[in-house]
Amino acid sequence: MRIYPIETGNFKLDGGAMFGVVPKSLWQRTNPADANNMIEMTMRCMLIEDGDRLTLIDTGIGNKQTDKFFGYYYLYGDATLDSSLAKYGFHRDDITDVFLTHLHFDHCGGAIQWNKERTGYEPAFKNARFWSNQRHWDWAVNPNAREKASFLSENILPIQESGQLNFLHLNAKDYVGFDVLFKDGHTEKQMLPKLQYQDKTIVFMADLLPTAGHVPLPYVMGYDTRPLLTLKEKEAFLKEAADNNFYLFLEHDAQNELITVQHTEKGVRVKQTHKFTDIFN
Repeated sequence: MRIYPIETGNFKLDGGAMFGVVPKSLWQRTNPADANNMIEMTMRCMLIEDGDRLTLIDTGIGNKQTDKFFGYYYLYGDATLDSSLAKYGFHRDDITDVFLTHLHFDHCGGAIQWNKERTGYEPAFKNARFWSNQRHWDWAVNPNAREKASFLSENILPIQESGQLNFLHLNAKDYVGFDVLFKDGHTEKQMLPKLQYQDKTIVFMADLLPTAGHVPLPYVMGYDTRPLLTLKEKEAFLKEAADNNFYLFLEHDAQNELITVQHTEKGVRVKQTHKFTDIFN
C-alpha cells in the first residue's frame, strides 16, 4: 500500500463560523484571520494505492460552479486535483474508487463535472465506484434548512444517475479495504477512514477535526448540526488517538498535514505537527 496527500486547492471561510462560540481572541492564536475575518483553509484529499485499487478520499470543490459561487470562498493557490495526481504519475481515469466522507460541496464538488458540450453533468472519474452510505445519502438529498446550502444537487444526484453509486455498511472494510468510523455531530453519518500504514494508524479527519486549532473540545464549528454530539465524539476519539499515537490527517488545515495528540492537564492537546513525507516514505 502507498498513500499520497492530494492538494486540490485553498479557500477561506469565516473564522467565527469555523469556531462557533469560541471567542476570536482565542481561536486567532492558531488560525489568524485576515481583515475580513476569513481564515485560510485547504482541501487536502488522500490517494490510496493498494494492489489494483486506487482510491481517492474526497475530491475538493471542483470547478463547475459559477464565479459568483466561488467568490464567496476566496479560492487561491495553484494546486489542483489533476496536477496533484500527475505529481505521483496518476490520472483521474486511473481512479477505481472515490470515497466521499460526506456530501458537503467542499468534499464532493470535484466528483462531478460538466460534460464536453456543457449541457449537463457527468462523473469526473469515469472508471470509479463512488462510495457513500444510505443514511447520509438520504440526509443529503432531502436536506434540512441548516445544511441545504452545502448539499448541492448538481454535486450529488448525477452520481446516482451514473449508476456508479455504492453504499457502505458497518463492515466497511469488506467494501473499501480499510476501516471507517461513522460520526454524526457534523452531519448524519460522516465517514472517517482509518488505515494501518507502515506500522502506524492514520485517521482521515474530514470535518470532525478540520484544523489543528480545533483540538480543544469546545472548539466546534458553527456549521455542525449537533455540536453537543460533536463534543462527545471528539472527546472519545481524541482520548483514543492520544492513547494509541494515531496520526491525524487534516483535510482543511492549510499549514499542517498531520498531527499527533497527547494528554495534558488541560485535556488532549496537539503533541506534534508533521509534513506527511516527514513520517511516511
